[in-house]
Amino acid sequence: SQGSTNVTLQFNLERDIDKAAADVQSAISKTLRQLPQGIQPPSYNKANAADQPIAMYSFSTDQMTRTELNEYVETFVGQRLSTVSGVAQVQVFGSAKYAVRIQLEPGALVSRGIGVDEVQQAIQAGNSNLPGGVLMGPNQSFTVQASGQLKSATQYRQLVVAYRNGAPVRLGDLGNVLDDVQNQRGMSELNGRGNISLAIIRQPGVNTVAVSEGVREKLEELKPQLPSGIRVEKIYDKADSIEESVTDVKFTMLLTLFLVIMVIFLFLRNARATFIPSLALPFSLIGTCCVMWALDYSLDNLSLMALTLAVGFVVDDAIVMLENVVRHLEMGKSPMQAALDGSKEISFTILSMTLSLVAVFIPLLFMPGLVGRLFREFAVTIGVAILVSGFISLTLTPMLCARFLKGEDAHVPNEGKWRSVERLYQASERGYVNTLGWVMRHRGLTMLFSAAMLALTVVLFMIIPKGFIPSEDTGRLSGSVEGPEGVGYEALVAKMRTVAEIVRQDTNVAFVLASVGGGFGGNNSGRLQMTLKPRGQRPHVDEIMRTLTRKTASVPGVQVFFRNPPPINIGGRRGNSSYQISLQGSDIAQLYTAGRQLEQRMRELPEIEGISSDLQVGNPQVGVEIDRERASALGVTATQVEQALYNAFGSRQISTIYTQTNQFWVIMELKPEYQRDPTALSQLFVRSQTGNLVPM
Repeated sequence: SQGSTNVTLQFNLERDIDKAAADVQSAISKTLRQLPQGIQPPSYNKANAADQPIAMYSFSTDQMTRTELNEYVETFVGQRLSTVSGVAQVQVFGSAKYAVRIQLEPGALVSRGIGVDEVQQAIQAGNSNLPGGVLMGPNQSFTVQASGQLKSATQYRQLVVAYRNGAPVRLGDLGNVLDDVQNQRGMSELNGRGNISLAIIRQPGVNTVAVSEGVREKLEELKPQLPSGIRVEKIYDKADSIEESVTDVKFTMLLTLFLVIMVIFLFLRNARATFIPSLALPFSLIGTCCVMWALDYSLDNLSLMALTLAVGFVVDDAIVMLENVVRHLEMGKSPMQAALDGSKEISFTILSMTLSLVAVFIPLLFMPGLVGRLFREFAVTIGVAILVSGFISLTLTPMLCARFLKGEDAHVPNEGKWRSVERLYQASERGYVNTLGWVMRHRGLTMLFSAAMLALTVVLFMIIPKGFIPSEDTGRLSGSVEGPEGVGYEALVAKMRTVAEIVRQDTNVAFVLASVGGGFGGNNSGRLQMTLKPRGQRPHVDEIMRTLTRKTASVPGVQVFFRNPPPINIGGRRGNSSYQISLQGSDIAQLYTAGRQLEQRMRELPEIEGISSDLQVGNPQVGVEIDRERASALGVTATQVEQALYNAFGSRQISTIYTQTNQFWVIMELKPEYQRDPTALSQLFVRSQTGNLVPM
């Protein structure tokens, strides 16, 4: 985008990110001398460029100016939150950092014979922050501190730029000198009220919940130190939806444990016999968790899902072992002998069952790419649970049978309260036998039905929609508003407020954060962050997204894109939708042409909506052709011309104000009315090498 460049580096999954970061820093250091003068040194951070913030907090007040609020939020709070372990970056939306802004009047410069470059040099020379040395006395030393630093617009107005006719020409005589903000083209509003927001970006590979808890704890420590007039609101926190999801999985897991034990009890109808295979469940899960701890795994959704599925697997081996021991017990053998004989007969079967079941998940361990990395923990967890259960079934289960089973346990009770259960079991057994007999008598029809089911499975597999991860309702929506290239800042802000108001009026939306500027996206786009009401009070997020798309389509002059942030963001950058297509080529002109053609062809497809492109090369431009021969004759270089243009129209940082807690910019430009008028180019003057004032 204009004025900034972001470079995203994607490394191989096997690459250590800390070592890669050291290599990146080394590469940046090597290129510093090759960068143009005046450019700010590059910085880097370890984060997924396509990832969404894990948390966002809003700060607002009615008792302070935006610059005062920004000083507390960005400097005091933001810098401390960035020290929390696992935080990669703290993004600021709606930044209003203080700056002294100097808006020059071309007529005042011409009438006094002063060039734009002279003003720049005078400000840089008049604002100094250098050491003064030390006065060394025989008994005491004194540090010399000169008052060369100017810190406010009032002080800059009195700065002498030059002398004309024996009288000083001060900076205030050449235009406006204002206490202002660095970025005048930045806006952030929460539900229509101005604010400054902090978005927390986590480092790759760290635990989201742990980082979010660390941020919350740090914020609670800082709140008492903030002025009472500052309101702090949590816009959203991704950890909330993760914790809800984990809670649901844990409940499902406990319910599964209960149902498995109840089914075993209903069939065995004996507390001691039920107790033996039931012990295989907690022991298997505890053993699996020990292995997970050794491998540095976490209890996330995938590992909990693996443990939930393993509950149905781990009890099978124990039931098979128990059933065979009881069979020998029914032969009149003692519990010890029945356990020895039963385990001897069934051990190889259990071993083969365990290994064959584990073999099913081995391909997941060798699956390449991001999908393989994602499901590797799932495969290891469920595989370890099955192996541990097999070991327990071959060791603990026969030992418990020998110690806890009695002779009467060989007979299933069939009286009293168990009579109805037995009748139900016998009825189901008769139904199974009758069904099996019918199938065996009609083998040809059975094979035909099986072939039809196989064919139907293939057909359904082909026509059912496929995706990496299903759409998840986390109570959040993100959006972007894109205007035509070259749209003015005021016009874009007006459109943003119109769209934000339409979204805010929706009864399913709790918070709407609308922001423009801040270095994210192009100069013709803005962002929306929406927090929805609790699930019980609204429909699914996808339905809300479709409704908001229809409502905002009526706003003329802009395109509005809504996106349900996926649980896992993949790719090198954020986009306006869930699908992105990248074009590459060695010929830039041909690449631009092909990009426009592809975008136009895609707009003709009825199945696709919401098409946008990051190819922003159609912004209107004003060309300045330098007459080099004439410039050389007048003693003016091309560098002087370009610097004068940048000083006038680039809102250039020409000096820095250093304070005890921060540093601020001194920005020079023309007055706003001249920045909008191309004819102002002819009113600029530069000082030639001979000392004469030469018009541009």
